[in-house]
Amino acid sequence: MAIKNILLVDDSKTELYHVSGLLTKQGYAVRTAENGEEAMRRLEEQTPDLILMDVVMPGQNGFQLTRAITRDPRFSRVPVIMCTSKNQETDKVWGIRQGARDYLVKPVNADELAAKIRAFG
Repeated sequence: MAIKNILLVDDSKTELYHVSGLLTKQGYAVRTAENGEEAMRRLEEQTPDLILMDVVMPGQNGFQLTRAITRDPRFSRVPVIMCTSKNQETDKVWGIRQGARDYLVKPVNADELAAKIRAFG
């Protein structure tokens, strides 16, 4: 399945703008959400081909949201890539244990991001 539609979840408007720009230049359709509640609404409106998930957000954090999404039969096939400033190995392991399929540390490198997305396409 080719990746075309990406849901980007991050509470930072700057990060949403920056990463959306990178993805759009690479030909992806990007929808954004600034928190867990908004992300779930976006998922119910349209299931994306891939989700880029921040960890540190108010309310439900990215680990909790990833666990909820990957355990929901409606969305369990959608790969989640954690995209966060949390760069400890324990964070990466925990993210994968919550259901994330890959892990990317901010600041986002455009080439690395593209390669990780292509790996799912």
